Amino acid sequence: MSNLSELVAASRLPGEPIHTPMFIGGKPWRGSQDERVVRKSPAHGVAVTSTQRASVADLDAAVSAARQAFDDGRWSRLPAEQRATVLLKTAQLIREQADTLAWFETLESGKPLAQSRGEILGAAGIWEYAAGLARIVHGDTHDSLGERMFGLVLRQPVGVVGIITPWNFPFFILSERLPFALAAGCTVVVKPAELTPTTTLRLATLLAEAGLPEGVVNVVTGLGSVVGQALADHPDVDMISFTGSTSVGQSVMRAAAGNMKKVGLELGGKNPQIVFADADLDDAADAIAFGISFNAGQCCVSGSRLVVHRSVEAELVERVRAVLARVRVGDPLDAANHVGAIVEARQFAKIRGYIEAGRESQAQLVCGGESSSEGERYFVSPTVFRHVDPRGALAQEEIFGPVLAVTPFDTFDEAVALANGVPFGLAASIWTRDLEGAMQSLRAVQAGRIWVNCTITGGPELPIGGFKQSGIGRETGRYGLEEYTELKSVHVQLGARARWMA
Repeated sequence: MSNLSELVAASRLPGEPIHTPMFIGGKPWRGSQDERVVRKSPAHGVAVTSTQRASVADLDAAVSAARQAFDDGRWSRLPAEQRATVLLKTAQLIREQADTLAWFETLESGKPLAQSRGEILGAAGIWEYAAGLARIVHGDTHDSLGERMFGLVLRQPVGVVGIITPWNFPFFILSERLPFALAAGCTVVVKPAELTPTTTLRLATLLAEAGLPEGVVNVVTGLGSVVGQALADHPDVDMISFTGSTSVGQSVMRAAAGNMKKVGLELGGKNPQIVFADADLDDAADAIAFGISFNAGQCCVSGSRLVVHRSVEAELVERVRAVLARVRVGDPLDAANHVGAIVEARQFAKIRGYIEAGRESQAQLVCGGESSSEGERYFVSPTVFRHVDPRGALAQEEIFGPVLAVTPFDTFDEAVALANGVPFGLAASIWTRDLEGAMQSLRAVQAGRIWVNCTITGGPELPIGGFKQSGIGRETGRYGLEEYTELKSVHVQLGARARWMA
């Protein structure tokens, strides 16, 4: 095999799959069963990485390591300054390893290399932000309970946290959760998606290099139906954070009921781009094309519905089509391409199914619809349908691919009703030059994240999460830190207590 640094520098494929072991108790972990998952690059059709297929026994070992590390206080009882130092060092190491991490991310996910690198560097920024939050965890005091009573509210780490991450943004989404859990003082077991585990495993080694105590972060790989389910079920896990589909999120909630775990869920989305007649149509068109093409549409906050005022609908759709005509789909290691591969055959078939259903419906295909799976390489061109029935599958169901459904509106109330008329409420974008209209819209639209005259942007300072079937709880920001804590009320008697039996 060629030297890894040479492969990364040249953006070349490895000659054979690169194996990375699991990480438990501060050390590489080979697993209790000699079974591996070999990952083929969805953009190249060749094997690129190999990881262990963990058993329930491996998961138990990871939870045991995290439980011991939490209970003995090796992390939770460290001064916050020391925890912050480890998180900052981790961010530094992420930046130093950005090219290698991005290369692995692209090989496994199929996304363009420049996008992967941007996400890795963005994740480093999240670790830096979380390091600052570690030093501001605090509770409250109540000095108004009378002369002989003093009240305290303590904010303490929730305990052992299980984090289950998806395949679409494996490093970035983990970084929206893990550093906040660590800043709060929790210990963690991570189960990355079986399609994209390598950057998570490599992050575990960077954490150890940064000085994280053994057992504080553990990574197990394998099937969600086995390892993920066992993690959600485990009685020694105090909280579960899951990012993925709404249907699996519902099963996680049911599993968490066993020991009444705290649950954080970021689930599906069917997010509207709401465009009013006074909007800057060129700016909106560019953002709409980006929103549906970003990560090949495999993005939970993708703007997959265009809800547009009827007076500008035809003009805006034509501008979107013109932008998409310049988008290049292909090899994500080629810097000339804007859109990479679909992550796997099942997802490719799902997207194709929705496109074919759209062709057979009353909707009008504006552009796109082409796809290729030759040589186990999966590509779909950005696709736009007009005149989509707002009650139909194209407008109601999360496709998780580069497919845009366009529906016109005539009144403000109709726009809001269309925006809110799906089971999800994860994100929305609003396009208008009218400040009052924008304020009315952002108040009325049911979504955890709203962008005004922009889309898919922002940093870790603000919280993320969903309404309705898009999830429970919030990540990032100080609210994301608080998700991984519990509150404890304390009453302190000052002086003699009044006796019941005097």
